[in-house]
Amino acid sequence: MSQQAATLPTQSPPFWRDLRFLTIGGQVLFVLLVALVAGTLYANVTQGMAQLGMTAGFSFMNSTAGFEISQKIIPFEPQDSYWRAFQVGVVNTLVVAIVGIALATLLGIVVGVAQLSPNWLVAQLARTYVIIFRNIPLLLQLFFWYFGVFQALPNVRESIALPGNIYLNSRGLVIPWLEGNATAGTWWLLVGASVLVAGGVMYALKLRQDRTGQQAPGLLIGAGIVIGTAGLGVLLLNPFTVTIPELQRFNFQGGLRISIEYTALVVGLVMYTGAFIAEHVRAGIQGISKGQSEAARALGLKRGQMMRLVILPQALRIIIPPTTNEYLNLTKNSSLAIAIGYPDLFNVSRTILNQTGQAVSVILLIMASYLTISLFTSLLMNLYNQRVRLVER
Repeated sequence: MSQQAATLPTQSPPFWRDLRFLTIGGQVLFVLLVALVAGTLYANVTQGMAQLGMTAGFSFMNSTAGFEISQKIIPFEPQDSYWRAFQVGVVNTLVVAIVGIALATLLGIVVGVAQLSPNWLVAQLARTYVIIFRNIPLLLQLFFWYFGVFQALPNVRESIALPGNIYLNSRGLVIPWLEGNATAGTWWLLVGASVLVAGGVMYALKLRQDRTGQQAPGLLIGAGIVIGTAGLGVLLLNPFTVTIPELQRFNFQGGLRISIEYTALVVGLVMYTGAFIAEHVRAGIQGISKGQSEAARALGLKRGQMMRLVILPQALRIIIPPTTNEYLNLTKNSSLAIAIGYPDLFNVSRTILNQTGQAVSVILLIMASYLTISLFTSLLMNLYNQRVRLVER
């Protein structure tokens, strides 16, 4: 009986009931629907632009810009093209995002750990900071820093002198700076080569540790290689000259002047984003089992060592995913720079749009730029998150 049942022919279901067919067919239908919607939108936009006498494309970006940009990292003149102006806006946004992410991360870690401090006053101050800056809209905070703090500073002649030949006034922050000499390029190549060597040494040490179990301070060795090479290059090549700001008749000469628009934007973004990162750090630390802390104390580790060597490395798997969102938000929130006059990507693009009238093309460029920056940031953070997970295994 069992042999006859085993030899009975099996009949496959009809294709419209086959799960594989339904899955693939559903995906194909969805792709066709998306393509249909996109084609309809493109046709409508093209028809509307034709009725307004506008043409699709980006050839207008090769025309002369004809306007000045007050703050720029890369060289720009009014006779340059719109493409060059757009590049200036992108670089200005990247400078805000990179500096803001670094400072917000540092502030968030400090405040997040401080919220769990056994010192009542420190913990309450940290919690008060988080409560205040998380619940006030970012735009209002930018107005406060720009109009209420930095524009209220004294004029240039009465600048506030800070240690290290640093001066603060209503025009901005003036700090000593380095000017490259003829050997600066060689020095940068030397530092870049040392970074590659340090990375190779750290990778070799990690392989040896995986193979033999012998630990070595790879990070310290790598940092020592880079710092030592950079210091030796400075001594031998003298690639930079330090310029000290000096007050002249109407303004400071020498050094680097950081405008109040940039300063207010970075401070506002850092204080706002740092409050959210602090909460992620606090939640990540509290998400670690108390047994880890007890084991660290049993080994004789002090509180600082316990936090740095045991708790934080394990808490990273909880902290990193939501912190990635804060990095993305900081980059996108930098578009609020238009409210205080900082020429970021959005502000410069708005000027290009007003002069050319090419709204669709300019908006597409803005969207593509922010999307590229966000995707690249997410890629880096996801790679780091995977590395943390592999270490934990």
